[in-house]
Parts: sequence; structure tokens; C-alpha cells
Amino acid sequence: MIDLSNGHSFEFMTASGALAFDGRGWWWDWPFVWTNRLDTSLFTKVIKSLTRHEKEGNRRWYDILGCGCVRFIKDGTINAVGLTNPGISWWMENVAPHVTREMNLVGSIFGDDKELVEMARRMDKVALVALEVNYSCPNTGHMSKDIEPLVRAVKLVDDATHHPVIIKLSVAQPYVAIVQELKGIAEAVSLNSVPASIFFYDKSVISPLHCLGGGGISGKAAQFWNWKAVEELAADGSLPVIGPSPWCYEDIGRLFNLRAKAVSFGAVHIPNFWKPWTWRNPTKPTRWVRRWEREKLARDVKSAEKTAVELLKVVQKNQIRKEK
Repeated sequence: MIDLSNGHSFEFMTASGALAFDGRGWWWDWPFVWTNRLDTSLFTKVIKSLTRHEKEGNRRWYDILGCGCVRFIKDGTINAVGLTNPGISWWMENVAPHVTREMNLVGSIFGDDKELVEMARRMDKVALVALEVNYSCPNTGHMSKDIEPLVRAVKLVDDATHHPVIIKLSVAQPYVAIVQELKGIAEAVSLNSVPASIFFYDKSVISPLHCLGGGGISGKAAQFWNWKAVEELAADGSLPVIGPSPWCYEDIGRLFNLRAKAVSFGAVHIPNFWKPWTWRNPTKPTRWVRRWEREKLARDVKSAEKTAVELLKVVQKNQIRKEK
């Protein structure tokens, strides 16, 4: 569980953009939302990252067909969306007026120092539960590996907003050194998709999105690198870690065993148009979280019963001693 300074706590999160710009989901999610098979109330939801101005990026309508900037690979996805978004002004006009604290939304912003500060100030009065600074998008060509400018940017955002700040980093960055500098400033750290340049380390194999800069890998395919980062960040202890890349129910327990304080669901939501058995993918996180909570309750009840039995034995022993 991650406890933020404003009183908001969460154990399960949806990654940036998994449920669109308002946490209500994309059009393919809506039938499941309407029938409560995708229960958005179970998650703290990070909106799709916004930039100061509208950004075309690489996203197109045919991405859902698996032939654009979002593609399916073995045990995951690769995307080079490039931060396609309508800009902060559109969001403030069309989404912000309808945001309530009960929606459990986290804003997500990307830009240079000046843009980040402006967006943070504009979103400051919106009923968000936190603000994520995305400083690690692998699809923009502007992912900084320098610690000083990154730390400066997060400090500026923290000064510009009363919202708790979450920093989103990449395994391509010196993540442990960064969070050490952000202790007491940011309140949690999340991890982005794994850059294709790291995943396709064998230069004889190139990314299917090479023409778009390579892209980022999500899902089980990213676990080797992202989970290593989770373990190292948890061992450092400067910031609580949000564990990414679950690909099956058992991965939730594995991430908590790595000492992640929360779990973030991203690519696992996405259905593959050409594989009908994946069309129910948007419901997976809901089913897994409901199962986790049922089993957790059962474990708690069993533990309480065991404690009660042990306490009863102690009382009985004390009673026997008194009678003697």
C-alpha cells in the first residue's frame, strides 16, 4: 500500500493512458465498464500523459488493427505512440471540470521545465489525487539520463502544486541515484516501458517499429528489466515503488514479494483485434484484483483464527496454573 501525504492510499493502479484521459476507459473498454466487468473504482488511474501543446505523435485509428505504432509481440506489446495527445488546454476545458476526488485520478505531464510548471499550476485546482511527472518516455527522443535537470524539474513541479508528485522513470536512466535525490520531494516512483534499444540488445534483431525510433516494450517481455529495477529501488528505500508489467494473476504476488508497494496494470488491458480470445483483456485486472482481495481476506481471517486459538491456549494455561 502507498500512502500519499494528502491521505489518498492505493495498492493497485492503471498505468498512464490505460484508461484514456479521464479514467473511464477507451471505446473498447466501455461495454465492460457498463457491465461492471471492468471496475474502475478498484484502481488509482493515471491519465494519458499531456503536453503543453497538442502533439500529433504517431497514433492513428488503425493502431487497433496491430499494424500501426502499437503492435503485439510475444508476451507483450511494443509501442511508439510518441505522446499523442490533444494538449493541456483541451484537457482543462473538457475533462477537468468533471473530475472529482472520488474518481482517484492522477494527472500525467511531460515537457521542459517551463511547460511542466505551467501545466502543474493549471492542474493544481483539479481534484486529482496526485501528479505524475513523466520524464522517461522512450518515444520522444528526449529522455534525459542526467540527474541534475531531472531533479530540478521535479522540484519545480512540487513547488508549483499541492498535489503529491510521482516520478516516472525508465530502466535506461540511473533510477536509484535519481530517487535518492528526490527523497522528501516525490512520494512514489513508477516505471515506464523498456526502450527497444535495451530489449533488442542483439543488433542482429531490430524493432518492428524501428522506423518510428524503436518504441518501448511492455508486459511480460519487459519484466526482466523492470522487475530488476523494482527490486533495486525497493532495496534502496528512498521512495515507495509501483511495480509494473504484470502479465498473469501470480505476478501480483511476485511484485509484492519484490517489495513493490503497489502494482500498475498497463499493456495487459489491450485486446488484439486479430485474436478474439483477447477481446476480454480489459477485464483481466479487475478479475485479478477481486481475486486478490478475496484471497487476502481469507488469509486475514485464517490468521485471525490462528491468533485467537493461540490466545485461548495461553488463557487456558494461565487458568490451570491458578487452579493449582
